[in-house]
Amino acid sequence: MTPAFADVEQNIAYTRRIGFRRVFLWTFTNESCMYSNRQIWTITYPIFLGLLAQNIINVTDTAFLGRVGEVELGASAMGGLYYICIFTIAFGFSTGSQILIARPVMVQGIAFLLLLALLLFAFSRAFVPDVMRLLISSDTIWETTVRFLEWRVYGFFFIFVGVMFRALFIGITRTKVLTLNSLVMAFSNVLLDYGLIFGHWGLPRMGVEGAAIASVISEAISVLFYVVYTYLTVDRAKYALNRFRRFDMGLLRHILAISIFTMLQYLISMSTFFLLFVVVEHLGQRSLAVANIIRSIYVVMLIPVNSLSMTTNTLVSNVIGAGQKERVLPLIRRITTGSAGIMLLCVGGLLLFPRLWLSLYTNDVALIEASLPALYVLSVALITSAASNIVFSGVSGTGNTQAAMYMELGTLCFYCCAIYLIGVYWRKPVAYCFLPEILYYLGLLVASSLYLKRARWQDKQI
Repeated sequence: MTPAFADVEQNIAYTRRIGFRRVFLWTFTNESCMYSNRQIWTITYPIFLGLLAQNIINVTDTAFLGRVGEVELGASAMGGLYYICIFTIAFGFSTGSQILIARPVMVQGIAFLLLLALLLFAFSRAFVPDVMRLLISSDTIWETTVRFLEWRVYGFFFIFVGVMFRALFIGITRTKVLTLNSLVMAFSNVLLDYGLIFGHWGLPRMGVEGAAIASVISEAISVLFYVVYTYLTVDRAKYALNRFRRFDMGLLRHILAISIFTMLQYLISMSTFFLLFVVVEHLGQRSLAVANIIRSIYVVMLIPVNSLSMTTNTLVSNVIGAGQKERVLPLIRRITTGSAGIMLLCVGGLLLFPRLWLSLYTNDVALIEASLPALYVLSVALITSAASNIVFSGVSGTGNTQAAMYMELGTLCFYCCAIYLIGVYWRKPVAYCFLPEILYYLGLLVASSLYLKRARWQDKQI
């Protein structure tokens, strides 16, 4: 997207004079919005860098295990998606807390999430092997998935605390720390993965279990970093971080009143994606390996959209809180346009060098060729996500998380039906199984747009 000059030559001269970076920043400026381009970008780019660094963990695990074997690659997908499903519960809670972060919610939120982590850890250790046995058809993949999760679930205690720190720093718009934290976590994970998966530096060769242990230790290091950074740089008294007199049930109910629908929405959304992998697993070991590679690329390519989505959620909430509700729609439109432009560039790079991207995850030529059709379907889904995620985050930013959940539930019903027909009833190849992603984003975009244009969200009190 280029600056809105009436004259093309003036636009070219402007570009040459001040350079690409300032032109890019200018594109987010809109006189009808409260926030300048610099303010939006200042909030967004640390989130982007943080998500990028954080997803090095996902890329590293998949790339390393892709060189161990297809079974390990597939098992890490099943175990990893289960872990993410549980994680979304905590993430949804932190999103609601983020809206109220100026109030003393941090310590209360951490206490609640630690208790929740303990309950989910106990449930996972006791029942997940039996649950996975019902879902996974391959004995080998089931056994490897269980071995992965036996270690991975220890991460609940650290990641649940980490999301509250993330909510704190996003809520007070000090997002640069997210980048620093994610870089520390990513660097730790790369080193630990290399040592524990392959048995380097005198460490035991543990394969898929090594990947799980490396991720848990990296998450623990991440939380330690947050604690030290907060102690040294944050006004602890301002956010009630220096005291915990008693558990405030009234405050917890207030947080849950905002968060509960987001928690359910994220859990259901991620669970349906997990369902996609359950269906793909029944298509065969190779299909599951392909799906995991595609998932990893998918998550990385969504980072620009997701970072802008987080910014949209925060800024919409702030605009409404400042009594400027008429400026919400122009703000969303501006960020949506930027998101679409960025995603088109990303997808263009993906389609120009598809085999290069796939070779990051495996050196098996047959597996790379098998992944190409799914990669092309993924590209279309990514383009549709660029607008859908931003507009949908705008709905969540208005504070009506209940409406957001209902929108997603309705869309996911069609998504699940499509997965069943394609993967179970018709038993189509894995590439076809990613087609419901396109339907999901289109449905969510239509529902969110109609809500923002016609619903009485302006009367919603946060």
